[in-house]
Amino acid sequence: MAISHKDNLVRIPAGPIFLEGNLDIPDGAEGIVVFAHGSGSSRHSPRNRYVAGYLQEKGLATLLFDLLTVEEERIDNFTAHLRFDVELLANRLVAATDWLLKNPNTSDLKIGFFGASTGAAAALIAAGERPGNIKAVVSRGGRPDLAERTLPYVKAATLLIVGSRDTPVIEMNRWAFNRLRSEKEMKLVPGATHLFEEPGTLEETARLAGEWFTKYLSAIV
Repeated sequence: MAISHKDNLVRIPAGPIFLEGNLDIPDGAEGIVVFAHGSGSSRHSPRNRYVAGYLQEKGLATLLFDLLTVEEERIDNFTAHLRFDVELLANRLVAATDWLLKNPNTSDLKIGFFGASTGAAAALIAAGERPGNIKAVVSRGGRPDLAERTLPYVKAATLLIVGSRDTPVIEMNRWAFNRLRSEKEMKLVPGATHLFEEPGTLEETARLAGEWFTKYLSAIV
């Protein structure tokens, strides 16, 4: 699968600031997955980059971008405040969505979100803000419960992936799952803890996400 790196490095406007990202578009892509990284992470997250590479091999475009500026990340390393400001993170995702819709290289692609940890809550809130544009959401070890007010209004098909040994997060996801009204599934990855570091667990996550996005971001859906 040939990947186009012509526009790999991008700057996404979000109000008065710009957010840096990596945009990869395989030949013939029909959909694009925007990654919302979790607490204390960035677009360089090895787990998200692994999943992005897998999705690219499946013919899906990907956008990994920093939800915080360099200065915001520096401050957040001490305060750990912004990483839990899911409304702020959701606004940044909405800005990225609007940028994709205006970009001639991506304007025809169906859009999905892949969120991890607090990024999953931001993804669901942003999906609720752009219900006509976001077709699918996948959460990996996420905190969808933090999107409580938005959950009943999400229209995107939503897959919640949780490690079978991540007991507290399983309960949070079940709580959120029961409040979602869109098409939805919840999958437990056997043997996985919160960070999916166990052998084979991240690969299984990528496989589940690939199936979900391929189903809902194809041109015929």
